[in-house]
Amino acid sequence: MSNAYNRPDQLSPELRRRVLETARRLGYPGPDPVARSLRTRKAGAVGLLLTENLSYAFRDPAALGFLEGLALACEDAGTGLMLIPASPEREDVAAVHRAGVDGFVVYSVPDDDPHLAAVLERPVPTVVCDQPDLTNVDRVGIDDRSAMNELARHLIAMGHRRIGVVCMRLARDRNDGYVSVDRQHAAHFHVQRSRLAGLAMAFSEAGVDWSRVPVVERFDHNTASGESAAAQVLDRDPTITALICTSDILALGAMNEAKRRGLRVPEDLTVTGFDGIHEAERAGLTTVRQPVLEKGRAAGKLLLDVGERTRPRSVNLSTELITGRTASAPRTITEERWFGP
Repeated sequence: MSNAYNRPDQLSPELRRRVLETARRLGYPGPDPVARSLRTRKAGAVGLLLTENLSYAFRDPAALGFLEGLALACEDAGTGLMLIPASPEREDVAAVHRAGVDGFVVYSVPDDDPHLAAVLERPVPTVVCDQPDLTNVDRVGIDDRSAMNELARHLIAMGHRRIGVVCMRLARDRNDGYVSVDRQHAAHFHVQRSRLAGLAMAFSEAGVDWSRVPVVERFDHNTASGESAAAQVLDRDPTITALICTSDILALGAMNEAKRRGLRVPEDLTVTGFDGIHEAERAGLTTVRQPVLEKGRAAGKLLLDVGERTRPRSVNLSTELITGRTASAPRTITEERWFGP
């Protein structure tokens, strides 16, 4: 009977059919998968570690696109996919230790995350997507610094100098407020650190004192966070002409807050994002589009590649600046006097 399940090529199709039919009639479901994994040392699944609550993978558009791409790679390889969520505010790594997987894809975690450390202790292949950038681990990502720098130069060319910034969380500790330059430089989420660095470089070169630019951080990533952060920036400096957000979700929330205040986008306030999600495209958001689905597919292929691993590999994907309809030149003092503030 074992050959019928494990080595079907050693039986004729007719004999295998009769064996399986008899097994079903007797109520035998087949070999115990746990016992089989112990014998073969293969779990038949890839583990996806994301340091968010489980629902985040199905709620956040960028995470959902990445998950789809990874699932497609697993389908092509005939392997399963196990989600291993880890709350960002807990340090229980038991889920990582007990996960029966053949390898891990780590999706966008801080460099000091204990769950990442637990993954790297396991004797299985690992691929990191986005962050952190580790010298001895395979990685798939984009050049966040250059992509955000290009967006900044686009706004500078329009004439923007008075700007505010809304960013995603920079570390594992909760900070819903203004961010010092020191905290920006020390951020454990290197994607956010890189995007802020790209902005700082471009605006500093344009003569803007970056230390005076209001940067507001939000721990939770949703539109409500974008709304409250935008309100915090605009309350501090109502004269800013552009609000730059490090994700589309935050930017969509910022647009809601602008509308609530009676500000027209982009006539009164330019708003930009980052990611290129479908909701942003429908809103005409000026943003940077990154290939989130291809990220997931590339991470899966890299992990499931059975070739010899002699040194860490890196896949760097391209981004695209989407000019959209939410950015325009700032109004001049003359225009404000003529048309009103």
